Amino acid sequence: MTELNHTRSRRASGGRAARHAARAAALAEDIRPIRAGMEGGRYRPLTDLQVERIHGAALRVLEEIGLADAPQSGIEAMEAFGAKLGDDGRVRFSHQVIEKALSMTSRGITLHGRDAAHDLHLTGTKVHYGTAGAAVHLVDGVTGAYRESTLQDLHDAARLTHALDNVHFLQRPMVARDVTDNRLLDLNTVWACASGTTKHVGVSYVDAAHVYDSAAMLHAISGGENAWRARPCISQSNCFVVPPMKFATESCKAMEAAIDIGMPVLLLSAGQAGATAPVTIAGAVVQAVAECLAGLVYVHAIKPGHPAIFGTWPFVSDLRTGAMSGGSGEQALLTAACAQMHQYYGLSGGAAAGIADSKLPDMQAGWEQATSNVMAGLSGLNMVYEAVGMHASLLGFCFESLVLGDDMLGQAMRCVRGIEVDEDALAFEVMQSVCLEGPGHYLGTAETLARMERDYVYPALADRSSPGEWAEKGAPDLVEKAAAKKRAILEGPNPAALPADVEAFVRSRYEILL
Repeated sequence: MTELNHTRSRRASGGRAARHAARAAALAEDIRPIRAGMEGGRYRPLTDLQVERIHGAALRVLEEIGLADAPQSGIEAMEAFGAKLGDDGRVRFSHQVIEKALSMTSRGITLHGRDAAHDLHLTGTKVHYGTAGAAVHLVDGVTGAYRESTLQDLHDAARLTHALDNVHFLQRPMVARDVTDNRLLDLNTVWACASGTTKHVGVSYVDAAHVYDSAAMLHAISGGENAWRARPCISQSNCFVVPPMKFATESCKAMEAAIDIGMPVLLLSAGQAGATAPVTIAGAVVQAVAECLAGLVYVHAIKPGHPAIFGTWPFVSDLRTGAMSGGSGEQALLTAACAQMHQYYGLSGGAAAGIADSKLPDMQAGWEQATSNVMAGLSGLNMVYEAVGMHASLLGFCFESLVLGDDMLGQAMRCVRGIEVDEDALAFEVMQSVCLEGPGHYLGTAETLARMERDYVYPALADRSSPGEWAEKGAPDLVEKAAAKKRAILEGPNPAALPADVEAFVRSRYEILL
């Protein structure tokens, strides 16, 4: 019996050593278990008939209700495109005009990273997770304290995003509240984000003039104007509408400027169900789709074929209070339904998920973030915005939550990947060998070792040890582990820093406050 136990111990030890060795070896990108742009689309909350009815309702809304408050430049461009300005000042769109715009819309947009390894190919049901939002507070995940967010916080968010494999892009998640001049805010936001990551960056602008002001910076970051226009690594997030069904005049002018300088745009419609959008989930989707279809007309009336992301981004209200409820099951359904509409039109699209109504990275935040992120991924949403770090219904951004979110998104992406069923995966020969000839278990088999890194995703911070092992390690707290990782990243070198000559040029031309 002693010899038998000794043999088993050696076998188990050898298996553990082999598994550790297998995990230590770096995997080629094409055989990693998860990566940016994996195909989703297995979850479809709407039937084909329901999709058609939403499309039909959106067309009716555009033809009979239309949108108000377009700037004169937009009215002239859209009228030339075929839209009609009514005596009531509302621009209306026939279904022929909508079809014309859809025919001009780029399929398979690529959002470029400063490093081509981070390019995002927005085709079909490929899924990418990232940040977004306009939080006005930074949340300390350890102490629970809220304070106003700063420009340095924004840069630090970019650096953390750069270091997190499962956060595929950075869209500005916070407003730098310490920069009160709007021009300086827009220009410094671009610099703070772009100097912290080589992943694709999304920013917003307050004024069209600031878009033109930033052009020299964008060219310098990219290596020249031609390089910028070939591979724009920064896009504009543009709230071109004020729901319900009104154009946002100043934002529209900023969008026109972005198109002029070659910057991709996110057409963002962010109605709130029960407040600025119909209370029903279907009605909120109809309005968002209608508004974004009008946005496509606007874009292609200015420049046919310009890259525009279909940003149906409806939110949910807690109808007891009227407050936003981004962590709700209804929000998850809204986002998944929007993804299905994007696929119906064959468009590159984005929507919001991962928002926590919880104020801190706690259990409530965990279920709120995971539910909507998994559903967004399974629905095949190209760009999942606000996926990590967002708390208090978008009012607070948390670095510890961002770091922990990398683990959460790893699990979400594993769900997106789904289950492979082929002869190797069915494993008959492996079962035959283990059960009839082998040790009676699969630990340490060649198949297990080969699959453990290619098929399985392991969290970097989450704890899977037994209660006893966990206690022996000092019962480590998950948020404190995230805080330690945050510090290690931010105290280390910045691998995404721009070349010294680029930084010198930008600082000589702009008032950089970072």
